[in-house]
Amino acid sequence: MTNRGRLEAAGDNAAAFWLAQARVHGWESASRPGFTAVRCARDAADTHRVVVTRPYGPDGVEPLLAELAELFKEWSSDHFVLEDPYGGIDLTGQGRESTLEMAVMVREPDAPPIAELPPSARLAGKSPETWAAGVSVEEVREADELAALERVVVDGFPIEPRQPWERGVHLPPGLLAEPGCRGWLGRVDGEPAAACMTYDNGETVGVYWVAVLPEYRSKGLGRAVLSAALLAQPGRVTTLVATLLGEPLYRRLGFVERGLTRWWR
Repeated sequence: MTNRGRLEAAGDNAAAFWLAQARVHGWESASRPGFTAVRCARDAADTHRVVVTRPYGPDGVEPLLAELAELFKEWSSDHFVLEDPYGGIDLTGQGRESTLEMAVMVREPDAPPIAELPPSARLAGKSPETWAAGVSVEEVREADELAALERVVVDGFPIEPRQPWERGVHLPPGLLAEPGCRGWLGRVDGEPAAACMTYDNGETVGVYWVAVLPEYRSKGLGRAVLSAALLAQPGRVTTLVATLLGEPLYRRLGFVERGLTRWWR
């Protein structure tokens, strides 16, 4: 598959993940040939999510932007985040701001195997044996565990609009019943410390919200939870969007850049 094919696969996974959240929250959504949009509506400050899933048509980005403008008119709000992995959208003239470009990364099924425990892992300078004894990573299966994961994501990422953390607002318990949606929670001596989520849409596994609480950073916890998630779903094409801080970790775990995306707000 070409780089563009992998970009489209990553976009399809992100769109499917947002649609799963829309089902659980009871939000409106729209799936069109070139994009998927979700009307996020937790509160007045919430932002709709738009994922551009295919290259623009022969007339460029204008038909896409016109279609989105009509949709936002129906939704009575144009407060949104738009993910554009194809690099042709510029909304500065509309008063929008964009993130820096972020790498869309893919881990192929034939990537080098992952060690059960990262060999570089250390906790406060202690030995790997102490690390193994003090750190655990488990799949989230119950509502209380999802709430612990949610708090780590909201405070560790951090997700400022969802602070202070309120149980079930960002990640409602119904997500556990969504096929393909899985969570991973890392603990240090029993205390929640790191987390991530994955979503399997039947074609790829997408990684989302890799987060570590501030007091546990730079100790290998992010690598631990992501390694556990990858080990639990072997032989799959895995996709993610990397921040500058997270990109070195993802490269060490076998992810390769397949394109760049920019998020407009």
